[in-house]
Amino acid sequence: MAASVPIRALLCAGIALTAIGGAGPALADDLREALVMAYNTNPTLAAARAQQRATDETVAIEKADGRPAASGTATYTEILKSTDSSPLAPSRQLGGNVSLGVPLYSGGGVKNSIKAAETRVQAGQADLRSAESAVFSRVVAAYLDVIQNQAIVGLSRKNVEVLRVNLQATRDRFEIGDLTRTDVAQSQSRLAVAQGNTRSAEANLSNSRERYIELVGKAPVDLAPPPELPGLPASADDAVAYALDNNPDLIAARERVTASEYDVAVAGSTRLPRIEAVSGVTYNDFLNSAGAAITNSSTGATVGVRATIPIFQGGRPAALRRQAQERSSAAMENEIGAEREVISSVRAAWSSWQAANEIIVSSQTAVEAAQLSLEGVRAENTVGNRTILDILNAEQELLNAQVQLVTARRNAYVAGFTLLATMGKAEARDLGLDGGVLYDPDTHYNAVKGKWFDWDDNPAPTPKSTRTVDTKAQDGSIPAQ
Repeated sequence: MAASVPIRALLCAGIALTAIGGAGPALADDLREALVMAYNTNPTLAAARAQQRATDETVAIEKADGRPAASGTATYTEILKSTDSSPLAPSRQLGGNVSLGVPLYSGGGVKNSIKAAETRVQAGQADLRSAESAVFSRVVAAYLDVIQNQAIVGLSRKNVEVLRVNLQATRDRFEIGDLTRTDVAQSQSRLAVAQGNTRSAEANLSNSRERYIELVGKAPVDLAPPPELPGLPASADDAVAYALDNNPDLIAARERVTASEYDVAVAGSTRLPRIEAVSGVTYNDFLNSAGAAITNSSTGATVGVRATIPIFQGGRPAALRRQAQERSSAAMENEIGAEREVISSVRAAWSSWQAANEIIVSSQTAVEAAQLSLEGVRAENTVGNRTILDILNAEQELLNAQVQLVTARRNAYVAGFTLLATMGKAEARDLGLDGGVLYDPDTHYNAVKGKWFDWDDNPAPTPKSTRTVDTKAQDGSIPAQ
């Protein structure tokens, strides 16, 4: 399948094609709605965005070290005892001081700290992309699980009804001596097993619905079949080549390598001189407690340049630099590890997608063959060439083929979406979600990176995601067939 069509093409076009369960009418919920709701209300995504906003602030924090800093002190003193017994000696004092320091040179520490922080912001934004992709992958899997398990429940219930009819027919024939008690027992056994399997399928459906609520924030209602996935690669090599340039986890790992190199320079700067311009204003007042011959108040002002030159720090700067170098080495290894993981994940997803598509074809053939086989076995049974057990086996083979087909369709869709996600093609910007303005991490970053004011706070935090405590417990019921 060609990779030239973006995934948003079909997601924006609506739900027109099916991947599971065949064609159907327009229903209450569709995959786009589920993705939009998860994008706007999922707590994992909301937490990831808040964490990224916290990362944004590190740039402003590092910039503050290179900006002027001013401070002031005020002191009131009661002089209770003094060696100066002169009646002119003051008995109280008020003092004040305001100082200002302006960094001029820091050995490159501030500059490289800012660059490291900016690079980690880029890494964090890639992490946020990865979080979006991961949540969307889980939503797609949950969505398809509900559809798959609902289909399996429907097939299982139909099978139970068929086996119930078979059992009644077997009993009727036993009553007239046409069949044996063994035939009745076999039919009873298959019906009991089928009833147990149906209950298990209903439990699986209930669990998948609860998982859907956890991710999307609401109960699933008559989920529509998902659209086909466009933009899938033509080969595993094409997928890997795209992923190496666009996978967000790999991008984040590369950014962290760059940031770690800045950290090495920051650590090395601790061995270099610091130069700053300094100034201060002082004020002293004896509050008229001194004699008339003494000036009761005074002021002063100073300005100058201060240089701090490290001479010996006990080996600390060298240890800091070596530590930063080893952390940089670890970041490099992590990048290679991320690259390996991306390659492995892409190839595995490609293989799963291909296998599931092939299983769909073979399962469809198996279903058609099993249907013909069942019809033939039933016909042959009427003339005595087949036993009741042969019919039961043929019915079970048909059910198994139908379940395998439903499962293969689910697996193919999930594997295809996982492949797109691993390639870096299944994020909000790719999916064409229109549930409001998409979250742009640069908006917050651009707003805070240049702030100077010490009292420029954000409003008190409030939850952005929705709660699910009011949703009803799910069950394994399905709409009437």
